[in-house]
Amino acid sequence: MTSLHTTSVRRRRLGVAAAAAGLIATLLTAGPAAATPDPGDTAATRSGISVSQQAEAEAAIKSGEIPGVDEIVHSDNIEHLANVPKDALAGTNTDLAFQGKYAFAGNYDGFRIFDVSNPKKPRTVAQVLCPGSQNDISVSGDLLFLSTDSSRSDNSCASTTQPATEKSSWEGMKVFDISDKRNPKYVAAVETACGSHTHTIIPERKSVYVYVSSYSPNETFPDCQPPHDGISVIKVPRSAPEKSRIVNFPVLFADGGNPGAPTNPGVSKTTGCHDITVLPSKDLAAGACMGDGLLFSIRDPENPKIIDRVQDNVNFAFWHSATFNQGADKVVFTDELGGGGAATCNDAIGPNRGADGIYDIIGRGDHRKLVFRSYFKIDRPQADTEVCVAHNGSIIPVKGRDLMVQAWYQGGVSVWDFTNSSKPKEIAYFERGPVSTAAVTTAGPWSAYYYNGYIYSNDIAKGFDVLKLDDRRTDPAKKVRLQELNVQTQPDYFDR
Repeated sequence: MTSLHTTSVRRRRLGVAAAAAGLIATLLTAGPAAATPDPGDTAATRSGISVSQQAEAEAAIKSGEIPGVDEIVHSDNIEHLANVPKDALAGTNTDLAFQGKYAFAGNYDGFRIFDVSNPKKPRTVAQVLCPGSQNDISVSGDLLFLSTDSSRSDNSCASTTQPATEKSSWEGMKVFDISDKRNPKYVAAVETACGSHTHTIIPERKSVYVYVSSYSPNETFPDCQPPHDGISVIKVPRSAPEKSRIVNFPVLFADGGNPGAPTNPGVSKTTGCHDITVLPSKDLAAGACMGDGLLFSIRDPENPKIIDRVQDNVNFAFWHSATFNQGADKVVFTDELGGGGAATCNDAIGPNRGADGIYDIIGRGDHRKLVFRSYFKIDRPQADTEVCVAHNGSIIPVKGRDLMVQAWYQGGVSVWDFTNSSKPKEIAYFERGPVSTAAVTTAGPWSAYYYNGYIYSNDIAKGFDVLKLDDRRTDPAKKVRLQELNVQTQPDYFDR
């Protein structure tokens, strides 16, 4: 049964004993592994906890300070309309894209297409088995793009895992024809250096440019050699996707980027980008690149140009993703502290680490600068068994306000307002209780996006969720209708 009652905001001190000190030490020494998920975006995992931690989680549930195992709680202004559990694709659920009445959901085992014309009853249209984490996903017209960032025996959907030390191994971008949503067809593949952890598309009339983000080179990997200080740019002809090819590899870090530890303890060394968000209407892009945050011009998509670069060597561990506000005068960067594998939403970690960083964009043209204003983090501490991390979200389009919905793994879905860059605040939430009180488990929403009046969330473990948000601050967004949405390719919501 689904519980629809609302709980008060929880501020209990969870996990602040010696066990938390051990967790912090682990976070500071953890580093990314090449050809595998991050310190970010790990597949669903479980690891043991101490008896005292288990007892504390169970006591918090009993007292009502955190939800019970798998119990659903939410603020009064959110309604849970639907959940569609996993089916043929049993792997980790990942990102989402949208087109018309369809939602496209990535999964480590492939992708799934939903008909969401009735948001209360999403219907599965197709499930495509094509293993290759993370299967980050985008759509444009009749084309669907899928990222492979795990070393495979070949570029087929029947490939098997194979060590990255073997020259014949393959990682990169796959392209599907989705003109028939019931029968997607695999039509092209492009191998890229160090694979494709994520990707971002820049759609044009005749072609689609794809920015491929990948990282963590290793001298023992023939196809992922250091230095790896840029991104792959792929050009995909719409009429002949089989002719897709790499047209550039622009260097973004001429100085090598953030050196990480030991110079900057607890910070990831920059060896590429994790994710890029583009705002084509403004010829802008923002890059979340491990130890660095970037602002750059994409006036010439094949040759992006760096405008500004920032670091936060005090509170940011891993620059994970970026979101512009509609006015293109702010960027929200997320910090994936713990890499999607640790409980970081508790008082031991605090409000500034593992948070969103809000930056104003000051100045004009190539002289614009990113200026830090504040951090935002959900103030609903989670149990030590709940992996909680700032993850993928999108703008909620309301004129005159900066509103965002965001996934936080087991921290759930948060809706927040950053109209005042220095004083962000949460205005709605939805979450499930711990998956387990006996083990640290990676679960919860990977992505939470606003599309045509509803919030859609792809839960790593529980499946596809649909939420309805009713609030005077966000209601104007219900009038904004899009034909297509790839969140990392931000639309101009009000000038189309």
